[in-house]
Amino acid sequence: MIDEADSGDAINQPSAISKKLTHLGNIYQTYLDRAVPHAAARWIVLLILIVLYVVRIIILPGWYIVTYALGIYLLSLLLAFLTPKVDPALQRLEEDEDGPSLPTKQSEEFRPFIRRLPEFKFW
Repeated sequence: MIDEADSGDAINQPSAISKKLTHLGNIYQTYLDRAVPHAAARWIVLLILIVLYVVRIIILPGWYIVTYALGIYLLSLLLAFLTPKVDPALQRLEEDEDGPSLPTKQSEEFRPFIRRLPEFKFW
């Protein structure tokens, strides 16, 4: 006969698949963390991958719709990366007539441009 306390512990134990996925997620995050300071290398790798993809499309035709959808998705990511998080035109309307002001407290940080989509999430 199975004790109710024992069956509850078995349910709360992570499965072998979830342990493996967690381990793979940790490895992936380690490589992402190592890639953060190498911005130029990430851009070069991106350009190489784009060229390889274009060559693949030329050699193996028929992926035009997938490429079109991917292009639209990448364009939307690029626009989110290049646009500010707060629209300056709307922010000016909310501020006083005096215009923008500098930080008045030590805890306030002057950040003139904050991206809507951070660079690392863009990758």
